[in-house]
Amino acid sequence: MTPQSILSQADSLPPLSRLLLGLTVTIWHWEMRARTRRALEKLDDHLLDDIGLSQHLARQEWDKPFWWD
Repeated sequence: MTPQSILSQADSLPPLSRLLLGLTVTIWHWEMRARTRRALEKLDDHLLDDIGLSQHLARQEWDKPFWWD
């Protein structure tokens, strides 16, 4: 079950539970973003080229803070 599918079913929850669930999902997104940016930083030029990114574009992405989309 994904965080988005959980949130889509949250309408029946009390307001505080919805708030806590929303906060949990937001933190999950931040963690995933930070994890994928750290992984991107470790890729060499050959692998970056395979996914269609230049070193410059990859650096711009991994330099973003975790909360920045």
